[in-house]
Amino acid sequence: MLLLLALTGVFLTLGLKGITLFKIPLAFNTLWAGRDGKGQKGDISGFNALMTSMSATVGTGNIAGVATAIALGGPGALFWMWCIALLGMATKFAEAVLAVHFRETDENGQYVGGPMYYIKNGLPKYLAWLGTAFAIFGMIAGFGIGNTVQANSVASVLNSDYGIPTLMTGLVLAVLAALVILGGIKRIAQVAGKLVPFMALAYIAAALTVVLMNAEQIPSAIALIVESAFNPVSAVGGFAGATIWAAIRFGVARGVFSNEAGLGSAPIAHACAQTNHPVQQGLIAMLGTFIDTLIICTLTGLVIVLTGAWQSGESGATLSSMAFNQAMPGIGAHIVSLGLAIFAFTTILGWSVYGEKCTEYLFGVKSVIIFRCAWILAIPLGAMANLDFIWLLADTLNALMAIPNLIALLLLSPVVFSLSKQYFKKD
Repeated sequence: MLLLLALTGVFLTLGLKGITLFKIPLAFNTLWAGRDGKGQKGDISGFNALMTSMSATVGTGNIAGVATAIALGGPGALFWMWCIALLGMATKFAEAVLAVHFRETDENGQYVGGPMYYIKNGLPKYLAWLGTAFAIFGMIAGFGIGNTVQANSVASVLNSDYGIPTLMTGLVLAVLAALVILGGIKRIAQVAGKLVPFMALAYIAAALTVVLMNAEQIPSAIALIVESAFNPVSAVGGFAGATIWAAIRFGVARGVFSNEAGLGSAPIAHACAQTNHPVQQGLIAMLGTFIDTLIICTLTGLVIVLTGAWQSGESGATLSSMAFNQAMPGIGAHIVSLGLAIFAFTTILGWSVYGEKCTEYLFGVKSVIIFRCAWILAIPLGAMANLDFIWLLADTLNALMAIPNLIALLLLSPVVFSLSKQYFKKD
């Protein structure tokens, strides 16, 4: 699956002639211009669509996931996270373009879209089963990557740092999530539009402070990251050592888990965007991968490498917490704990949209309320479950989601290339 993700990203980047790498300034301008969405077809503004998708992607992967990748694959894992993110920008762009181009309106008059719809409306009928398969995997996968993993990570870190019982954390998260989720995508988008920029900027500021405090070591840290990407890392301190393959595997896997490019989740949110052209939303969508991995994950990774915490033998959120605390004694651990809690909470909100739309595709609008109730009930259960099993389950379900989506992206790539050529020719 990881190989298929990488090859799809390469194919789309080349097919788009690298526009996802060269049009980043235009993408930010488009995002700013589309923050109100007035006079355009859709349910939520392009800005709020990005914030909804980013509420799902900016989560435990940015704190615990990066730390896990470095703990298992060495500093070089961060380099491979960058590579998969650069390729993932083209994948995310294509997903959003197809989601808007092939979207529909449901019986309530709301826009719906995503892989199941561009498979159904864009591919031959004999491949329609791929859309159904994606919806089934997406509905189930959400309970892993977007619900129980998030609740479990928050409960674990709050229990270890503050002694708060895991059940209590799970119940509080469930109540807060219910207050938002039961209001549907428009309420989720409103909350995400305010909470995501605030939490992302606050975490970036804290991580950037640590990086700047160690500014003289940045060149050597970058050199270590690049060197470790192509050479085995020997055991040092508590670090057990890592092969090149481990750096690639864990860097790519945790990078995909973090930015979700290719999984087919984000286009479900982008399909609801108020936009006059699919490529407009494609440009906005690719910024999700840029901000998530190339900015937020990079800063987390640099903090871990610069402080030397990667040699401690710790992993996950504990490693990130240790790194921040070494640089900012007394407050570093609190930054990670609170950041993780808010990131995970918004991920639970964002992924509820994805699971809900997959459920609606399979069983109709009336099934949505049942899904929302099941989603809320799963939160406290996830908070008390075994973390290792949940992460393994999440990775497996991600693979099952990604495969039908990547097949569709490759088969529908001529549509993406054609729409992009038409848009930039006009532009």
